[in-house]
Amino acid sequence: MNSNPLVRRIGSTGFHRCRNYAPSRVFDGTGQYEGRLPPPVAFSPFPGGKGNEGLYYHVSAGGMPRITQIAYAWKRYRTTVTHRIATLPIVILMPHSACNCRCVMCDIWKGNHHLQQLTEADVSGLLHTLVQLGTRQVVMSGGEALLNRNFFRFCEILRGAGMKISLLSTGLALKRNADRLVQLVDEIIVSLDGDGPVHDAIRNIPGAYRQLVEGIQQIRSLAPQLHITGRSVIHRLNFRHWPAIIRSAQEAGLDQISFLPADVSSHAFNRAQLWDAARQHEILIDREALPALKAIIEQIKVEFRQEFQSHFIAEPPEKIDKLYAYYAAFYGLNPFPWKKCNAPWVSAVIEADGTVRPCFFHEALGNIRQESLEEALNKQSSIQFRKQLDMATNPTCERCVCYLNLPLLAPR
Repeated sequence: MNSNPLVRRIGSTGFHRCRNYAPSRVFDGTGQYEGRLPPPVAFSPFPGGKGNEGLYYHVSAGGMPRITQIAYAWKRYRTTVTHRIATLPIVILMPHSACNCRCVMCDIWKGNHHLQQLTEADVSGLLHTLVQLGTRQVVMSGGEALLNRNFFRFCEILRGAGMKISLLSTGLALKRNADRLVQLVDEIIVSLDGDGPVHDAIRNIPGAYRQLVEGIQQIRSLAPQLHITGRSVIHRLNFRHWPAIIRSAQEAGLDQISFLPADVSSHAFNRAQLWDAARQHEILIDREALPALKAIIEQIKVEFRQEFQSHFIAEPPEKIDKLYAYYAAFYGLNPFPWKKCNAPWVSAVIEADGTVRPCFFHEALGNIRQESLEEALNKQSSIQFRKQLDMATNPTCERCVCYLNLPLLAPR
């Protein structure tokens, strides 16, 4: 039983209810004061809450309330109500605009001659806002983030402020950077498009698969515990090889593999002009091939049942079914799959030229070289964008292939 007279234990749930909202100080489990109890509110951010009857505080392993967890959850909730960003758990940085692959389903590499990249001054300038907004994870995307010569300096700056670093990579530069990656990156996510021949053909890089595997092996030799996962875009050119992609992920030593359909209808991935129908159908699965896609999905669900159960395949079977529904929707056979997403309220994308977006696919909110990140996120036009965004009817959201739903009580 907690000895704090302000707090009463509720069953065995691991939560306490505050019965006194006076600004009494509470301990954090290390013997240090961590903060003061917030004023009364008609909201309980935790399961079991009953309006203004009590505010529930998570209890740490030491048996003491952790006020920082509650304050963070309260700010998260406040963001959803006011549409003003009070916390920003995830930030995606694009350190370098160029890419070292020439993928058939992406146009980023076509802009390699118009090089843009973030600078140390850019990242240092972000730090105050990221700390103020409680950013927990920074995802390094691209292009290929490792092409920026200051990449590891960025990691040092951000990790020094307590943020975790995830790297999205083509895998081509892993081997030669392995020594520093194992020191400064918390997670690596590589792109995998098939077995050797299929992967190399889609990437338009001879030996790309071999370089990817060698990079993974080198990192494993240095840091076996480092989490390395794969992400595979399923489309016209590789859907028939889907089982081979899963086996290749296992052989390469990945911890997990995730699947998503190809984006063919947005301005993302360096598309100054939207793809016309002919270009889309170079990547879209043909209507006549949809029965084959459905059959392969059913085959995967049976053949790789254990991989689903162990979560080696990240998505559950019912989410894999949505890839069929996505492609079928282009031919009017069903609606586009519904997504539950809160990306514009919990994350931001900062591109290599400083452009700030609410996600990969929506229009820009501002630029960190012209205003602070907090100003870009919380000026009136940005707040209005979030307030008016209806994901059920917005055309960009409707066809989105890469969405995020961060729970209110996501672990800190």
